[in-house]
Amino acid sequence: MNDSVTRETTAAPKEQSLLVRLVPVALTIIIFGIIFWRIPFEAFWQAVSGARLLPFFAVMGSFSLCFFLADSAVLTALIRWFHGPIRYRELLPVRASTYVVAIINTQLAQAALALYLNRRFRTPLGEITSTVVLLILLEATNLIFFATVGSAAFPGGTPAVFFVLPVLLALIWLTVVGIARGRLGALGRRFGANVLLSTFRRVRLRQALAILVLKGSVFFLSLLVHARALTFFGIEIPVLPLLAFLPIVYLVAALPVTVAHLGTSQAAWIFFFGGYAAEADLLAYSLAAHLTFMLANGSFGLIFLPRVYADLFGKRAARD
Repeated sequence: MNDSVTRETTAAPKEQSLLVRLVPVALTIIIFGIIFWRIPFEAFWQAVSGARLLPFFAVMGSFSLCFFLADSAVLTALIRWFHGPIRYRELLPVRASTYVVAIINTQLAQAALALYLNRRFRTPLGEITSTVVLLILLEATNLIFFATVGSAAFPGGTPAVFFVLPVLLALIWLTVVGIARGRLGALGRRFGANVLLSTFRRVRLRQALAILVLKGSVFFLSLLVHARALTFFGIEIPVLPLLAFLPIVYLVAALPVTVAHLGTSQAAWIFFFGGYAAEADLLAYSLAAHLTFMLANGSFGLIFLPRVYADLFGKRAARD
């Protein structure tokens, strides 16, 4: 009887884990099913076949490389500030390899990065997690800031409920930083010393602004790249709508609810830019842009993956 109870208790977590893994697959299939129910596949394929793909791939591939280099620079700065000295070229292979893992699972990619930092600096995982959370919050701040600016410059185009996001973001910042630094009364006294808030206790305003400037530069570059790349699919979208809606598309696409962030990104492009181009054209462009960016970053990772594996599990790691 005890054996049967043990088998049942161990089987339950496995079933729940399988269910969790299947949910993103199911959501991806459902979203694309709805999209292709609205858009005939013939119209989608006509949009793809009519596009100028060679210059499109050249522009998007170049942007992927610039994104990779800038993203690695941001991560290098954060690690130097809060964990220890590291060279930019030393971190490039690690950052590239996480892009490969992110194609399968975003959380697994963050875990791989945490494993490397843990072995490289002998830093507790809680402190690494705190830095990763800070980076995620700064990325959200960057996108919400530009979306708010664009929405204010393009009134009426964004749902009014969206303007709640900047308020919520400000409350999150005030709450997290306040607790981390021992403020907010009982909350600060109870959770202020938590290791998961260690980076928030140490971060300075100038450091956060430096990261936002770097991230903002990458966003402006992506804005220019999309404005140009859209023309290769015969789509013309003015700059102000792009400024207003592109950050929201990025926020929706970043939600870890589908496989490789597919489906949500395409639905967001169709929803926010449906008034500027045919849905089939937007679907073709967004899918091509998403896959090009994802596969280009994955290619960078495959180039460096053997070196990162050797650092983590090879003879060098054993000697360390």
